[in-house]
Amino acid sequence: MKKTERLIYMRNVNGIFNKGGPIEYIVEINIFYKRHRKRVEIGMIRGQKWNVILGILWLAYHNSEIDWKMEEIKMTRYPKKCGE
Repeated sequence: MKKTERLIYMRNVNGIFNKGGPIEYIVEINIFYKRHRKRVEIGMIRGQKWNVILGILWLAYHNSEIDWKMEEIKMTRYPKKCGE
């Protein structure tokens, strides 16, 4: 875990600042999904109930097939450097 150079204030989807306060620390983790593996740095927000929220940059980079109705992700187009 490392401290951020400055506080990062996050807004929720509705535009309100997150009640957990700013991101103060970054942690490096492995994200696993089926055979896919990616090492990433994520900001920690206090008091949240979700595990990880993937951002637009991550989703665009991996270019996954997402079926929102079936709640399924297919990692068919991700870059090979992510590991398998």
